[in-house]
Amino acid sequence: MRTHDHVLSSRPWSPVADILFYGADKILSTIDCIINGCYIPSGTRIFVNAWALGRDPVSWDKAEEFMPERFLEREGSGSEAVAPDMKGTDFAFLPFGAVRRICPGINFGIATIEIMLANLIYHFDWKLQNGVGIGVDMSEVFGMQLRRKEKLFLVPTIPG
Repeated sequence: MRTHDHVLSSRPWSPVADILFYGADKILSTIDCIINGCYIPSGTRIFVNAWALGRDPVSWDKAEEFMPERFLEREGSGSEAVAPDMKGTDFAFLPFGAVRRICPGINFGIATIEIMLANLIYHFDWKLQNGVGIGVDMSEVFGMQLRRKEKLFLVPTIPG
């Protein structure tokens, strides 16, 4: 762990995408193979595009729309009733990575986000910044980091 800390501390602050690629030189194909008609020779560096997986219309209805309810369990039976697995076994959605390289803090992260969001909703009343109407533009700008095209500001106010 000490060596790892030293290596990371010697690097300048990095955007998230750079941190995701850290150590990617060790992820290589071990045999020649063909995937979806593309020949991949042995020794080729492999990157998994988690952004594209999360927006694949084959795996997701309305893949480009913000629909947080898609992650809730639904009534019914079979695979359509089950929410996507965030633990790296459902390869349509990999927010925490997968298999050996999965984030060790996944359970802590999920619990912390739920507690934080519940506290924010409970303790504050929320409104949009002055001058912003109901038609908020939620479109995104694509690049190494995903961000909103227009900045969105919510104003917390103390109830009372």
